[in-house]
Amino acid sequence: MVVAPEPLPSRRMPAGLIALAAGGFGIGLTEFVIAGLLPEVAADFRVDEATAGWLISGYALSVAVGAILLTAVATRFDRKRVLLALMTLFIAGNTLSALASTYEVMLAGRIVAALCHGAFFGIGSVVAASLVSPERRAGAIAVMFTGLTAANVLGVPLGTLLGQQLGWRSTFWAITLIGIAAFVAIAALVPQGAGRGEGEASLRDEVAAFRESQVWLSLLVTVLGFGGMFGAFTYIAFLLTDVSGFASSSVPWLLILFGGGLFVGNTLGGRAADRSRALTLVVTLAALSLVMVGFALVASSPWLTVVALVLMGGFGFATVPALQMRVMAWAGDAQTLASGANIAAFNIGNAIGAWIGGMTIAAGLGYTSPLWVGAGMAALALLVALVAERLAAAGRDA
Repeated sequence: MVVAPEPLPSRRMPAGLIALAAGGFGIGLTEFVIAGLLPEVAADFRVDEATAGWLISGYALSVAVGAILLTAVATRFDRKRVLLALMTLFIAGNTLSALASTYEVMLAGRIVAALCHGAFFGIGSVVAASLVSPERRAGAIAVMFTGLTAANVLGVPLGTLLGQQLGWRSTFWAITLIGIAAFVAIAALVPQGAGRGEGEASLRDEVAAFRESQVWLSLLVTVLGFGGMFGAFTYIAFLLTDVSGFASSSVPWLLILFGGGLFVGNTLGGRAADRSRALTLVVTLAALSLVMVGFALVASSPWLTVVALVLMGGFGFATVPALQMRVMAWAGDAQTLASGANIAAFNIGNAIGAWIGGMTIAAGLGYTSPLWVGAGMAALALLVALVAERLAAAGRDA
């Protein structure tokens, strides 16, 4: 049996975390860059906003499917080899998107790329946590998710700018090259056997972890909390141009600011979660709900929109390390499938938020309506988190 490497006692960042972050960067770019290019893609394929939105919500649903099915299959295999196989699938999907001649082919490419997403972050979270000492695990997971935030800080706005200047297909060719680079980095830097230990759980043990009610409560908090933020983000390009009055050429630079909020929120959220997961979740979810309400109220003001955009990204991503660590902690020694399920929960929430937001726009409620939807979802997430922590503190089953 392969034994996982001993956690590093020093504060030095393991090189394997950098490789995982590189994979996260490519995957995050694929997931989020489409939001900035949605008007161009919709015009090219001659579909309306709601139909184009399925390139986002369809991706999210496929992530959920892949997170459960592929992670379940992967529990018996070496984690590093699985990550490399998933990156191969990612490269294939983005190549198909770049070559798409119809909306249906484009959607197919998005689905193929999405299948690797959930399993990559689910298994990657376990691998990342295994590379450091126990008291640094939330921070290690945050480092891996830094790839997602970096994708928003630099990748999404630059990818949007590239797509606006050279056509949206050029962005997907660039993502394909990033996927190849991440494949090489993982092959070279992630230790063999990382994430697998002597007490390795079987698939039956992994499934049995879902008997714990706190696992399900954790997943529900993820669906509602992160889904609320992402549902509001899905149609952000339309809000920025049609409500706030920015030119379409300004959208990439505004997304840089949003990505900066994600980066800071993810970093600080990881540090806070290592001290107190419960307090971190309560504070960030409450703040996220309030920020989105404020955003909806001030969206017609360009300067206040910029502030609200940064805060929404910051508090939205500050929840991620705590959400991921909570479900892994309650899963005990059978963390792989539960970790993948939480990635699925992120994207089920994304799909629900984007779907409801699209419905409100189609109903004529305007481009600020997804913000109200997101605020409501975040408030419900806060309520569930409070109930879950109360039950946990009382030692009661839900």
